Amino acid sequence: MYSKLLSCLNSIRKITDFVPEAGLVLGSGLGDYAESIKTAAAVEYSDIEGFPVSTVKGHKGRFVFGYVENVPVVIMQGRVHYYEGYRMSDVVLPVRLMGMLGAKKLILTNAAGGVNPAFHAGDFMIITDHITTGVPSPLIGPNIEELGTRFPDMSEVYSIRMRNIIKKSAEECGIKPQEGVYVQFTGPNYETPAEIRMASRWGADAVGMSTACEAMAARHMGLEVCGISCITNMAAGISATPLNHREVQEIADRVSSQFKQLVTKVITNI
Repeated sequence: MYSKLLSCLNSIRKITDFVPEAGLVLGSGLGDYAESIKTAAAVEYSDIEGFPVSTVKGHKGRFVFGYVENVPVVIMQGRVHYYEGYRMSDVVLPVRLMGMLGAKKLILTNAAGGVNPAFHAGDFMIITDHITTGVPSPLIGPNIEELGTRFPDMSEVYSIRMRNIIKKSAEECGIKPQEGVYVQFTGPNYETPAEIRMASRWGADAVGMSTACEAMAARHMGLEVCGISCITNMAAGISATPLNHREVQEIADRVSSQFKQLVTKVITNI
């Protein structure tokens, strides 16, 4: 896997020598955010040897390098999900690559289902912690010693410092964010009401199909991580109506301008 990472890194370095300070993974509703920044270079996933390609509609497949205000960033415009059939090591390959490109901080965003009954569709949730019982750890298998230790500490996956910056940034944007625990399931099906009741008893506030595995891989490398979920729907059993991807996308699109404003503020404040 480390040889594969080096091959991917070499493919990118043939196109650009840009060194980012922060990495940003775009979830639903933020897909076109990368097009609003001052772009220095863009690299299509298909041009990176051995790189997994996203198959989800609405997820563009490329890295965008550039500046948010004056902060050098690399943006993942379209993430890869475990449910697409990739190995977990391939799912987290992009965030590992961000770290190898030079990023010291990682901002993860996603669309999520609300489990906490106090939440509403359109809320933003600062991720305080996660539960990954439902998916394989990206660290299973031989440890990549060049990236991190065999048994990494996960007592603070989501940086308290960065969480406080998100709170401050949200206040500056006139947004009142929620905070909570995110649970990653495999997908692609939405969870059953029984699974949501289980997640609630675990202490979950939101559920989704990405992010936590990426955060774990990034922390293994020593990156400082934060995460923001856009609550696009209330989860099964809490919502009175059946769930569908179109409605999730509609909510994500409706709040996308606020989400973009918040992400910009977070990057500049970090």
